[in-house]
Amino acid sequence: MRARRYLATLGIGLLLCATLGPAWGDTGPDPAVAQQLQTMLAQTQWSNAPADASLDQVRRFYQTRDFRPVWNRPDAVPAFVAALYTLVDDGLEPSDYGAGRIEAAYRRAYAPDGNSATRAAFDLVATRLYLSVLDDLNRGKVDPALLAPVWGLPVERYHPDMAALSRSVDTLDFEHAFAMARPTHPTYQRLRAALARYRDIQNRGGWPTLPAAAGTLRPGDINPAVPLLRQRLAAVDDIPTPSAAPDVYNDALAAAVRRFQRAHYLNADAVVGAQTRAALNVGVAARIDQIRVNLERARLLMHNLPRSFVLVDIAGYRLTYYRPDGQVWRTRIVVGLPYRRTPSLRSDITHLTFNPTWTVPASITYREMLPRIRRSPGYLAREHLRVLSPSGHVLNPAAIDWSQPPLIVLRQSAGPDNALGRVVFRFPNPYTVYLHDTPSQSLFDQPRRAFSHGCMRVQHALEFARLLLDDAQHWNAADIDRVVASGKTTRVNLVHPVPVIVHYWTVNVGADGRLAFKPDIYARDQALLAALDQPLDLVRNLH
Repeated sequence: MRARRYLATLGIGLLLCATLGPAWGDTGPDPAVAQQLQTMLAQTQWSNAPADASLDQVRRFYQTRDFRPVWNRPDAVPAFVAALYTLVDDGLEPSDYGAGRIEAAYRRAYAPDGNSATRAAFDLVATRLYLSVLDDLNRGKVDPALLAPVWGLPVERYHPDMAALSRSVDTLDFEHAFAMARPTHPTYQRLRAALARYRDIQNRGGWPTLPAAAGTLRPGDINPAVPLLRQRLAAVDDIPTPSAAPDVYNDALAAAVRRFQRAHYLNADAVVGAQTRAALNVGVAARIDQIRVNLERARLLMHNLPRSFVLVDIAGYRLTYYRPDGQVWRTRIVVGLPYRRTPSLRSDITHLTFNPTWTVPASITYREMLPRIRRSPGYLAREHLRVLSPSGHVLNPAAIDWSQPPLIVLRQSAGPDNALGRVVFRFPNPYTVYLHDTPSQSLFDQPRRAFSHGCMRVQHALEFARLLLDDAQHWNAADIDRVVASGKTTRVNLVHPVPVIVHYWTVNVGADGRLAFKPDIYARDQALLAALDQPLDLVRNLH
């Protein structure tokens, strides 16, 4: 609303700029300011430099314009502020970039008693804000590595065409510069549209909450809370309003509840119990924040995606395989427990191993398996585990004092009960995680699947292997079945490694605009939101 008011008055404001005297007057080309800019930019650093260390970008920007000041014309700052207010559509806060303060700073710099030094200093601050906006729109505002201890996704810096950015200022076409910076991926655009839609819902009063006193609602029930349920779902879904018996939980409402449950990773049984009611009662403001957080995640990810790649959605428990013509395959996965988090990373799947052995990580050996071995001497044999020395020599379990064992390595033999199943998909990464099959197929039936120690278990893993190999001459389905049936551990290198991106986000938006709000299983949203809402240090320098 504030942005619309500002845009509506911008035309009047620009008209008045020409009549407000020297405080808003166009000083024209000022060689003294240009000289001050060149001197300041020749310094190796300045105080309170932004965390993104954009000094080099600022230098290149001014070099393209021969150090001419950028913000000395009366209409530049108001037009920039108007563009800043459009950042709400990207989930960013305009005031974090100087909206509400930069106008007064301009007036002070260009007051009659101003000088070339103060005007050059203002020009630098305003330009740094401008470039910071573009950098944040392009690659994200928050450094994810500061918030996620297991972060392996490279974040590339934005390298804009400085001449084009200079022209955007000179023509007051800031929206074009913003559009060139923000991701063009359809997912990002859909999230922006969803944010606008949910803000509209908020402006219309949001949605009602279901009282706990209503109890559990089931299809066919007659309950005075049913109209509230229908009204809540109608805020985000198309639900026909019955002409009669509004208190009846009818089939159309049950279908809408099932859609809601699937979109929130709940058991889609149309029963509105405690979990479904809690999800329904999350307020629209919280959902807006969740969309904002995931717009930030999209800015980190949605650039330079490969033509073919595997995308692992941690919080959505899904793996999707994309080729140049779009999505070709999708399956369920199991990811790490909240205290054994699956890391975000980017790598390349280089090889597969059929009938793998499993070398048990030391943490699992000593924390989980050692107590089981002590309780049951037959545990090792039942689980097909061999005991090795750190150098790889086979040890006799009967000769080991399990109350105080030496340093050992446990290795599970290949077979149908191996924890890695029948195939492993390997990609280099510092976290030693991988994708793999599993004998525990029943876990894929759960709507929420954070059960592993960090690696990702893949449903229908052999089908995934066939798609990745995609080599009918050497590795057709029959060849894979034959190797698996042999029981022999076999490594197969991919002729063309396949990029894999493992990422965490808590909102999905489909091509139809429907949103899926996922549980924040690793409790990352609030920390990211708090960081996202921090103003730039640079804004504090506006005086």
